[in-house]
Amino acid sequence: MSLTIRPMQPAELDRLGEIDRTERVEAIYIQRGTALEERPDPCDVPPWSPAGDDPHSVPDQIGFCRWHVARGAAIIGAFDGERLAGIGLVTPHIRPGIAQLAFLHVSDGYRGQGIGRRLVAALEALAVAAGDTAMVVSATPSVNTVRFYMGCGYAPMAEPLPELLAEEPEDVHLSKSL
Repeated sequence: MSLTIRPMQPAELDRLGEIDRTERVEAIYIQRGTALEERPDPCDVPPWSPAGDDPHSVPDQIGFCRWHVARGAAIIGAFDGERLAGIGLVTPHIRPGIAQLAFLHVSDGYRGQGIGRRLVAALEALAVAAGDTAMVVSATPSVNTVRFYMGCGYAPMAEPLPELLAEEPEDVHLSKSL
């Protein structure tokens, strides 16, 4: 695999359908302040629907990313040759000194190879270059996802940002000093 991490242009968001989000989830976390309670919740996460406007469709995901880009987000992609293997977005200054890791997905078959960590590092570097000193993320509560972010140095927030908590009340809200 010849992996390239590079900035992406907003027009390239149309490639988002190349990401295979399929995953087997065995357990999730429930956040209570900085404490996480693990709860069995087995399910198979299907791929995004290629069409439609439901929250798990490619057009909806593209719209979410474009909303962040309109607010100044930068996009970083991980490419295996010409194939999009992973993608992340960072929105700077959602509060003074705080950036948001707004979107991160690595395709099934590419996970566990360090791609997500490389994308996170690139997004953090962009936040630092923009002048932010901390990053927040509202993570899907699956144990795998939360453990990934914690392995990157993120920790559960005692008090999540109210606007992010309102948008994603079931997510695990984490932060990291940059």
